[in-house]
Amino acid sequence: MEKPRFPVLATINPDGTIQQSVMWFDLEGDQVLLNTKAGRFKDRNLRTNANVSLCFEEGGTYVTLQGRVEVIDDPELGQQGIHRLAVRYDGEESARQQVETTYRSQERVALLVTIDRIFQHGLD
Repeated sequence: MEKPRFPVLATINPDGTIQQSVMWFDLEGDQVLLNTKAGRFKDRNLRTNANVSLCFEEGGTYVTLQGRVEVIDDPELGQQGIHRLAVRYDGEESARQQVETTYRSQERVALLVTIDRIFQHGLD
């Protein structure tokens, strides 16, 4: 979990179908920090149903986390979160450029996942 992998976040659409998104993440204590642009499907879905699943794959195994998300609408925390994740995945210089050219003009929301269940699986 300390490596910058690309988990798949699953949320529930209003019609009950599943919406999946590949995400950046970081650990925030015993929670998982995610970030998204306000208004995207996952953001809208999480405001009506906070249940989520995150799947992390590596080699022949994968781990699934199930839990609930707290959507944090604070614009400053949203910007801090996307900068933190961009640094984690792309380094400081690239993160600075991404913030200047893309993220600063967006309304960003932080997503904190409280983990209820953890499943580890081997691929057959």
